[in-house]
Amino acid sequence: MTSPAKFKKDKEIITEYDTQVKEIRAQLLEQLKCLDQQSEARVQLLQDLQDFFRKKSEIEMDYSKNLEKLAERFMAKTRSAKDHLQFKKDQNILSPVNCWYLLLNQVRRESKDHTTLSDIYLNNIIPRFAQVSDDSVRLFKKSKEIGGQLHEDLMKVLNELYTVMKTYHMYNADCISAEGKLKEAEKQEEKQIGRSVKQDDRMLGRSPDPAANVRFEEKHQRRSSVRKIEKMKEKRQAKYTENKLKAMKARNEYILALEATNSSVFKYYIHDLNDLLDCCDLGYHASLNRAMRTFLSAEINVEQSKHEGLEIIENAIDNLDASNDKQRLMELYHTVFCLPPKFDFQSHMGDGVSHLCAQQPVQGELVLRCQQLQSRLATLKIENEEVKKTMEATLQTIQDMVTVEDFDVSDCFQYTNSTESVKSTLSETFMSKPSIAKRRANQQETEQFYFTKLKEYFEGRNLITKLQAKHDLLQKTLGESTNYF
Repeated sequence: MTSPAKFKKDKEIITEYDTQVKEIRAQLLEQLKCLDQQSEARVQLLQDLQDFFRKKSEIEMDYSKNLEKLAERFMAKTRSAKDHLQFKKDQNILSPVNCWYLLLNQVRRESKDHTTLSDIYLNNIIPRFAQVSDDSVRLFKKSKEIGGQLHEDLMKVLNELYTVMKTYHMYNADCISAEGKLKEAEKQEEKQIGRSVKQDDRMLGRSPDPAANVRFEEKHQRRSSVRKIEKMKEKRQAKYTENKLKAMKARNEYILALEATNSSVFKYYIHDLNDLLDCCDLGYHASLNRAMRTFLSAEINVEQSKHEGLEIIENAIDNLDASNDKQRLMELYHTVFCLPPKFDFQSHMGDGVSHLCAQQPVQGELVLRCQQLQSRLATLKIENEEVKKTMEATLQTIQDMVTVEDFDVSDCFQYTNSTESVKSTLSETFMSKPSIAKRRANQQETEQFYFTKLKEYFEGRNLITKLQAKHDLLQKTLGESTNYF
């Protein structure tokens, strides 16, 4: 004899769900911590670059020995860094860090035009790095705000799923209880009918009795008792039918919410997280590219003999790649950025139905709901596509701003008899204050508009993802059961 199937208790299901949600919440917190660490590392990297060039400018006149000491100072610092050891072990160095290492190696073979290089270091390259650092901190802060909003939205979806699941459990428990009461009434009815039949048979076998009126009254009472039981059965049958319908609808809502939740989680980890990391890197690699190319242009004009070493640096600068660095970062912190497992349907108390029920009496309701979702999705997709076009156009504007090729300083080496002419040339370059103020104002204004549209796009895509998941599941279920499409 086989043992009865064991079903998960409500507490077990809720505990498993809470555990899965806690794991996701912890992962989301780790993501924000990871972004903070990357922001701090980036700021520290830029600060090191600024310190490096400032010190380099001070010791430029001391020539080779002082340059070697400077290089060794920063090489020792990077070798002892935790991130350096991890990256070196995995051979997975981020492109800006790689440029930094190559730059330090190049210092050992430098022979500089001391006056010009000192002026360029102090008045051009260092302010660039400071600007990149300010921009990076600002972009990380805005990206973190959006990330926090995305986390809130995701947790809201998980909480909604929890509520729907609890509702489904409650109605399914009511249905099981009503079914038990109905079976109990049926047993009582069978017993009462059987008892009445036996007593009637005994009465038919007896001879006429003066107490016939008494037996007739007893028979009437038995029939009345049977009718009461029949009425009780009818009430319990109606209650069971009502609870069964409620349980069916609650299960449908749970399955739809489950599908929407899994789609939202997938969309966040596969799409939103990727876009969020892009926001953190917005303009960083391009701006760093410009700053490093300023240095590169100065070095090439100082001494052609350094061409071989500078080609190595140029290749590293050319490989400043936000996409590759993002991939390396996600691989290095795989457990933080990986997609969590899907939420599975948790049947309740032996409920064997794990799919949408499209038969009557809920079929018409589901058909109407599917049509409404289809109409809503069509409108939302058009609106979100317009937002996306605007966002992409704004992003291209920002990319145009941060990729302007203004790093060539060859004019600074066109010496004349007057050194003042060189200074006047420098004052007219990229770092002139009126030009900086105007460009930065335009850039920050464009960034603010871009983040506004990005947030609007995320919100629209969140809603479309959930509605599309529900619509697709409804369409599939209704198509299989009614072929109404």
